[in-house]
Amino acid sequence: QVQLVESGGGSVEAGGSLRLSCVVSGNTIRANFMMAWFRLAPGKEREGVAAMRTDGSTTYTDSVTGRFTVSKDNAKNTLYLQMNSLKPEDSATYYCAASRYWYGGPWLSSPSYNNWGQGTQVTVSS
Repeated sequence: QVQLVESGGGSVEAGGSLRLSCVVSGNTIRANFMMAWFRLAPGKEREGVAAMRTDGSTTYTDSVTGRFTVSKDNAKNTLYLQMNSLKPEDSATYYCAASRYWYGGPWLSSPSYNNWGQGTQVTVSS
């Protein structure tokens, strides 16, 4: 059974940086065709933030393009999300997601993923 465990969340001031980590167990990170970061803020719908395919190609939602970078370390079986120039509107619980297969859905759509972590909280103060 695949397990995803996020870490790295915390509280920062606007303009600061955080790096989130997602450790994969139960299979290798390479076994997943695609992995992604989502976030959920109170009163809002879950939003896809960044996705990475097994070939290393990436997709970002517009609001984080140029500020967030998704990467992976195959040797450590870990997916990362480097978040720079953080804004108060980035505050949310961030979730790691994975899927072994792609069935043609959008890269940043929740139904495209079937394995989820428990989330890590990010709070950005103004």
